[in-house]
Amino acid sequence: MTECRGLVMVQAKTCRTEQSDYCPTVLIVQVVVRHQDFKLIFELYAYWVDIISAIEFDRTGDHLATGDRGGRVVLFERTDKRDHGGNRRDLERMDFPIIRHPEFRYKTEFQSHEPEFDYLKSLEIEEKINKIRWCQSANGALFLLSTNDKTIKFWKVHEKKVKKICDMNADPAKAAGNGPVVGPSIPTSSKPYTANGGCLDKPVGLSNDFSFPLGGVPSLHLPVLTSSEISLVPRCRRIYAHAHDYHINSISNNSDGETFISADDLRINLWNLEISNQSFNIVDVKPANMEDLTEVITSAEFHPTHCNILAYSSSRGSIRLVDMRQSALCDSHSKLFEEQEVPGSRSFFTEIIASISDIKFAKDGRYILSRDYMTLKLWDINMDSGPVSTFQVHENLRPKLCDLYENDSIFDKFECCLSGDGLRVATGSYSNLFRVFGCSEGSTEATTLEASKNPLRKQVQTPSRPSRSLGALSHGFRRGADTSGVDTNGNAFDFTTKLLHLAWHPTENSLACAASNSLYMYYA
Repeated sequence: MTECRGLVMVQAKTCRTEQSDYCPTVLIVQVVVRHQDFKLIFELYAYWVDIISAIEFDRTGDHLATGDRGGRVVLFERTDKRDHGGNRRDLERMDFPIIRHPEFRYKTEFQSHEPEFDYLKSLEIEEKINKIRWCQSANGALFLLSTNDKTIKFWKVHEKKVKKICDMNADPAKAAGNGPVVGPSIPTSSKPYTANGGCLDKPVGLSNDFSFPLGGVPSLHLPVLTSSEISLVPRCRRIYAHAHDYHINSISNNSDGETFISADDLRINLWNLEISNQSFNIVDVKPANMEDLTEVITSAEFHPTHCNILAYSSSRGSIRLVDMRQSALCDSHSKLFEEQEVPGSRSFFTEIIASISDIKFAKDGRYILSRDYMTLKLWDINMDSGPVSTFQVHENLRPKLCDLYENDSIFDKFECCLSGDGLRVATGSYSNLFRVFGCSEGSTEATTLEASKNPLRKQVQTPSRPSRSLGALSHGFRRGADTSGVDTNGNAFDFTTKLLHLAWHPTENSLACAASNSLYMYYA
């Protein structure tokens, strides 16, 4: 059996010496690991670092970026538009045959973050990418922000032409690539002269391996540089660091194209893209005494059109709308969106499942979509009395909250997204399932799909069980509740496979879903 051996420091003992009373003695133990176990550990690590942790379309929808636990950012580019030229609507008018499904192909990837260690706080900083946000493109280059728990980086990805030297004077038969020419020296029988009388029998500064072309000096000319191929070059332009004491959970670009915000558990900072060594704290919920802390910030998002408005959510299920024109430190909110608790429905898990994990503005900025553990809620920013719609994601898991609490699944943070036209919303669930709901007036659409190569597997009919209702809402309505307790294939939910990250194309009904280390694209 093949074995891998290594030395591990396991214990320190003390012994008396003449110089001092005690000195440490290190005990070295040899550890034997089987080759099969070592290979398995390596495969598990490779699988773990490939798990996708962030996903985002750019504003045009022609590029898609994903980040993983290994700190890498992978870019994909849409190719079906580029092949034909023009947009889809113009091609339909021309009766031009087009590809029905959008095609995204691999473009490039780069290492955005590396693992670090904070020696002052004895804190290990993971390289995992928490969020990715696209910035405005310029001169054909792509710009994006990526962040891990502590550090935000501003990346530029541009095309660079690789130039090569061609049209050389050297004889190809005597040259090897761009190296020195190999061959005999200039013949001694003839001594060519230049126009000014210089003798070329032994030119100054040239090695004996150099040979002139047959045409002599007049045929000499400078080498020509030609662009043979184009490569993509990622470059980190700025690093925004040392501004957060807690883990960064959100970054969001402003509509002015110049600033962005970053949020951790207790603070929201405002940055300028051109200034990396200074930020402004605009929201601070940290109390004077940490024992008085009742909620933390879970997500923050800029308004898509108004550069002075932002929204942030909390662990108590509330959303606060902030106007930065009111004061430099936005301690007070303009509006508070919070659903009133139904009397008699409070339990040990009420506050845990009420924590909002993600919020998104609709494209027009009129609505805010929020995701807590059990539901999706759609809020109208002009009506702060309650959500206009509530969608049940996995109501069938309510009787299993104790089990979910024991295995920490109840703390999973699912993301949500809206379609570009604002008619549909989507979010993920367990067993790599995701749900799509119609949010237009009178719509009853509620679709469950699986992130796999066969998303529409035949559903098995199972007897339904009555679910515990939270009671009627004073505002809005509930639909989409699934009480079967099984996934689309009739199997029990697998809490180890979860679809946490997804993004909707800004202009089309295309959905990108990240299930573990796999990326799936769906088009309707």
